[in-house]
Amino acid sequence: MRTLNWLWRGLLFFVLFAFALNNQHTVDLKWFLGYQWQAPMVFIVLAAFALGCATGVLAMVPSWWRQRREARHRLLLSPSAAQSEAGIAPAPGANTDASGELTLPPELPFPPDMPAPRKPAK
Repeated sequence: MRTLNWLWRGLLFFVLFAFALNNQHTVDLKWFLGYQWQAPMVFIVLAAFALGCATGVLAMVPSWWRQRREARHRLLLSPSAAQSEAGIAPAPGANTDASGELTLPPELPFPPDMPAPRKPAK
């Protein structure tokens, strides 16, 4: 399987390399107000790809922050030992075993390898 993966990567690299070699001619990218940029076509395609990737990542940042904030507030694991030693009582409805230690519930509200379902907007 690893060999197939490396063969696929090599094939993809050579296809893209051949594309770059076949598109070395200079092109004019015309902007507004008479501005223009002359560069090899490969650089213009690469710049458009990089701009698209950056836009996609920036569009995902608010969602990532929201998910991190929700994960921070979600109580799935037991509180730290420092809290139990300090005499802080467990939350109401928390699962405890015979020794009084907090444990995970027998069934989690969603599988641990899948993201939590989103709440509908109000």
